[in-house]
Amino acid sequence: MPDARPVAFVNGVMLAMLAAVMLLPALADMASGGPDARVFKACAGFTAFVGVGLMLAARAPRMGFNLRQAFLLTTTSWIVVAAFGALPFVHGSTALPYADAYFEAMSGLTTTGSTVIVGLDRTGAGILLWRSLLHLLGGVGIIVLAVAILPMLRVGGMQLFRLESSDKSEKVLPRATQIATGIMIVYASLTSLCAIAFWLGGMSGFDALNHAISAMATAGFSTSDSSFARFDSAFLEATCTAFMLCGGLTMTLFLRCWQGDPRSFLRDRQLRAYLGVFVAFSIAISAWLVLVEGRELAYALRHATFTVASLVTTTGFSSTDWGAWGAFPLVLVFMLTFVGGCSGSTAGGIKIFRFQVLFEVGRAQMRHALVPSGVFVAKYNGKPITDAIAQSVLAFVALFGFSWGATAAALALCGLDLVTALTGAATALANVGPGLGEVIGPSGSFAPLPQSAKWILSAAMLLGRLELITVLVLFSLRFWRD
Repeated sequence: MPDARPVAFVNGVMLAMLAAVMLLPALADMASGGPDARVFKACAGFTAFVGVGLMLAARAPRMGFNLRQAFLLTTTSWIVVAAFGALPFVHGSTALPYADAYFEAMSGLTTTGSTVIVGLDRTGAGILLWRSLLHLLGGVGIIVLAVAILPMLRVGGMQLFRLESSDKSEKVLPRATQIATGIMIVYASLTSLCAIAFWLGGMSGFDALNHAISAMATAGFSTSDSSFARFDSAFLEATCTAFMLCGGLTMTLFLRCWQGDPRSFLRDRQLRAYLGVFVAFSIAISAWLVLVEGRELAYALRHATFTVASLVTTTGFSSTDWGAWGAFPLVLVFMLTFVGGCSGSTAGGIKIFRFQVLFEVGRAQMRHALVPSGVFVAKYNGKPITDAIAQSVLAFVALFGFSWGATAAALALCGLDLVTALTGAATALANVGPGLGEVIGPSGSFAPLPQSAKWILSAAMLLGRLELITVLVLFSLRFWRD
């Protein structure tokens, strides 16, 4: 069994940091006369007490991490932070049952954006800011996870990007700490630019800040039940579309650009495919809205591009009720649920690069079938795709499909209808936000679901956010054997 002391120590550090962040919504409520300032201060005190206690109890002479401890830390940290991040929703003005509160906290941390809170327009500033701060913590954590941890753990083909970063000529920055620092600077700069643009477009400063955090985290929490439809502004929607697409990009590309290599954007094959998916689906849905639904071209382009950007980046914002557009757009919307953005971004889903790897491996297999004596090497960004990477990607996609089916079946056992169960499972695993249907569609909410379904969806959100294998490996008996 792996030594749990280093894991407990780091979890304690993270709880202490979470407690410090809880003071920000307390200040927001104090400034705005909100009802939850004392609640946030009390939750911060309790969280800090537990965090410091873990740090003192788990101190060890050596704090190095082996592979098994890294797997254990990656999963337990998200579970623990969500458990304590749920406390303000339980004891604050929202007064949610703990299952609902944990769902909300996990949705925020995993940048899923599904919500059980109804009446956001009347909710205090502290709770609204806390939801956004969970997105911020989760968004930065996801990027660091994707850049530094998952390649080391060889999860789902992410070692492909470890190979890129191990080549001295391709290193973004010489040290992992510098990479993390650079990513945070880029992320904070883009979020600030987004907030300023929203404010110049007519949002209040508070709304601009919250929606900017949510857009860059590709998350989806809004300060209104009607999401972006509340503002009814083509400028704000176009601005949000641009920043959602930025959030779905590999953050290390921005670092390379910052270092004077803007051509890295043009060289990256994943980026070209990502933008190609966005353009193709936007054109297809716009054409349907104009030719079949009889909508004006301006309406079609405005809402189709926003919706496609929101879904391919797994943000989950809505500018209109796209659930009423007809069967063909809904099929495309459901397909986009699984796609996701680029690796090393805050987006969820299967990710663009995995589809590219599958395509290249499949093409090499077909060529080999036509010319059995030939040697055909599948490549990605000019580098060979090894058997280990191909197997990792295939295993990930297979596990994703199996997890989707198992989650949907579990939701159906909870009494959910077919559409809600299938799309709810998909949107949780892909960290998208809204599903399809009247209950959890873009104009619905997850509040009516039974508590058992919310626990299942919370687990699915964690499973999808941590790339499946990181969590599933903990259920192996071999993992716990010495």
